[in-house]
Amino acid sequence: MGIPTSIADVTPAWLAGVTGLHVTAVDTEQFGVGIGVSSALYRARLRGPDCPATVVVKLPALDEAAVFTSTVLRMYLREAGFFAELADQAPIRVPRCFHAAADEETSQFVVVMEDLGDLRCVDQLEGMAVADAERAVDGLAAWHATWWGGAEPLAEAGLTVSLGDPIYPAVLPMVFAEGWEKVTGACEVPASILEVGPRFSDAIAGLLADLATAPTTMIHGDYRADNLFFEPDGSVAAVDFQLIGTGSGAYDLAYFVTQSLEVDVASAHERPLFDRWRAALAAHGVPEGDLDRMWDDYRKAALFCLVYPIVASRGMDLDDPRQHQLVDCMLRRFDRAVAELELAELL
Repeated sequence: MGIPTSIADVTPAWLAGVTGLHVTAVDTEQFGVGIGVSSALYRARLRGPDCPATVVVKLPALDEAAVFTSTVLRMYLREAGFFAELADQAPIRVPRCFHAAADEETSQFVVVMEDLGDLRCVDQLEGMAVADAERAVDGLAAWHATWWGGAEPLAEAGLTVSLGDPIYPAVLPMVFAEGWEKVTGACEVPASILEVGPRFSDAIAGLLADLATAPTTMIHGDYRADNLFFEPDGSVAAVDFQLIGTGSGAYDLAYFVTQSLEVDVASAHERPLFDRWRAALAAHGVPEGDLDRMWDDYRKAALFCLVYPIVASRGMDLDDPRQHQLVDCMLRRFDRAVAELELAELL
């Protein structure tokens, strides 16, 4: 049936052909603007016998800079591969996938998946409460334990990209520089970040090489509030698998805590959440010796996480209030991490 080049190509006939559902009519609307940067998200309302009321259709971003970064870093290929090869192993809920495809040559990409919009989600700008953060950390530990020590073959097969892959130091300094110019021109950047930013690109290769050293697992890569949902029983569900990688599990935890919790919450609960994650990994059977260096990894990952708001800004409209607020929020939370985790010492 081919891969749609725009949402206009997502017709009843196309949906019926790729999903096997008896779709007789479809209405689509874009959502998640300012939440998803590397892709465009659409909610499709279906009509037809035995069809779900809605599904989510995911296509490449509408911004060319975002598509470029996503293509070079194999982000669309990773998500299609996750649903094809790995989703059924996930220990937490992930959306049911009706269809996923990506074309390496054209950058065309599509996922048609279950709509989890009826579940509770926490706005990243508001920040996650401690009780939700604990449930999210429990789910993250289960995720990491599932692939602990078994993620190197996933990178070799092209399903993930290792944090030590040469593509990152080859591409990230360039796109970081572009994002840095944009952010410093449009946002109020804290003094600590103005100190770290000019030295950051030179540290990328070393930070990632350290975070790619065994023991490794499959990391989610974008484990943050906007990509998490909560079931009625409090258990966590996750979406967005475009950055799945092979590396230290502390990478996901540091990104989650430093970017999805408000400053005062992170300051008070950062170490207890780290200890909870480590204890949960041990309970899942991860050897205690594998966990000895995780706090060092956590700090290095927290430093590397400056890359997210800076690089993502390239594909964002910083005149849009929500997108501007998201970058400001991430910078403010990173400022807290720099001070309390003494991250500048790592440069």
